[in-house]
Amino acid sequence: MGRERFELSTTAVSRQYPNQARPSARDLQDFLEALLTFNKRKHDKTEIKQKCMNVDFSDEEKNGLYKAIFSRRDVRSHFTSRPIDDEILSRILNAAHHAPSVGFSQPWNFILIKDYETRKKIKESFEIERERSSQFVEEPRKSKYLSFKLEGILDSPLNVCVTYDPSRFGPFVIGKSSIPETGIYSVCCAVQNLWLAARTEGIGLGWVSILSNESLKKILELPDRVIPVAYVCLGHVSEFAPRPDLETSKWLPRLELKDVVFYEKWEKKQNSSWNNIHELIKANLDYA
Repeated sequence: MGRERFELSTTAVSRQYPNQARPSARDLQDFLEALLTFNKRKHDKTEIKQKCMNVDFSDEEKNGLYKAIFSRRDVRSHFTSRPIDDEILSRILNAAHHAPSVGFSQPWNFILIKDYETRKKIKESFEIERERSSQFVEEPRKSKYLSFKLEGILDSPLNVCVTYDPSRFGPFVIGKSSIPETGIYSVCCAVQNLWLAARTEGIGLGWVSILSNESLKKILELPDRVIPVAYVCLGHVSEFAPRPDLETSKWLPRLELKDVVFYEKWEKKQNSSWNNIHELIKANLDYA
């Protein structure tokens, strides 16, 4: 740093703190050199990130991603009282915030909820909605449905409400005019990022969808325009189940991949130009 700029800096500090103990010239020199070093490191970090974007994932990195995907669970039980470390939570939220969004609109917000009374009110909404929804199911399935543990609102140390704000960045968003629902789809992408990042950090997450959105909006004081998309429970767990709970309980079966892939047109399950992938899919590589 040039001497002239250094002298200007010391003069500026002296003027700003005329009646206080002023830092020495050596202190200022050390501070300014540290600031320059920090800025250089920040620039280097950005450059490293840019270079990493064009490097293929290693086998270990690929395996880590697939492990998170196949071992992700909709956690409703097994929560412990251990709090989530703030650094871990910030990483999970940052991953969610880096989800893809229509027109780069980033229309989500994340409401972090620890207050017991707030969660108690939301649990009451769950109980009302669970009873109401049970009327759509006949016995003996109704009793089985009511026996399931379907939420961890009070058991988990943290609840998060993920919302959609259709007014984000104004009335025109690239890509949303033809399919307005892409705004909500974008928020769902953020929820998936949140879920996978949580699993990677060893944090269980359960999505509670048996809730009244009107009750959520009232309890959380949401503006009229804002839509609750996901209410999730997060926390450390004693274990991650080897299979999804509803699959284990035989509520519904796991569909095979071959039954949900069509070729070129709806319900076309065979096509000569897709023979190789068709055979691979028939192998049904099931990891969870």
